Amino acid sequence: MEVDDLVGQELTAVEFVQDYLQLRFDGPVLTLYEWPEVFREEGSYAYGEPEFRNVLCGLIGENVGAATLVEYEALEIQFESGSSIRTSLREEDVSGPETGSLSSGEAGDEMLTF
Repeated sequence: MEVDDLVGQELTAVEFVQDYLQLRFDGPVLTLYEWPEVFREEGSYAYGEPEFRNVLCGLIGENVGAATLVEYEALEIQFESGSSIRTSLREEDVSGPETGSLSSGEAGDEMLTF
C-alpha cells in the first residue's frame, strides 16, 4: 500500500481514539499517532483549537485529489475541495518511533508505516 493509493478515495469516517486518529476511506485506513493540521481557504486548524474537530469531520464525504509522503518531512492529503490535512514527520515534531500507518483495510495485507 502506498500513500498515492488514497487518490480518488472518499473519506468515510474520522475516528478519535484516545491519543490517536484514524481516517477511514473507501477501504484504506490511515492511522496518525501525531495530530495533523487541517488547512482550508480561510486558515489552518490544529488539535486543541475550538473548531479543529468540526473542520476535520467536515471533510467526510470528500475525495482525495493528491497524497504525498516526504520521508522525515511530512504527510499531506489534499482533497478535491482544496482543503488538506498535513502531519509533520520531522524528528523534533514526533513523540514516538512511528507517526502513523496506512493499511488497505483488508486482513493480512501489507501496511505502510512512517
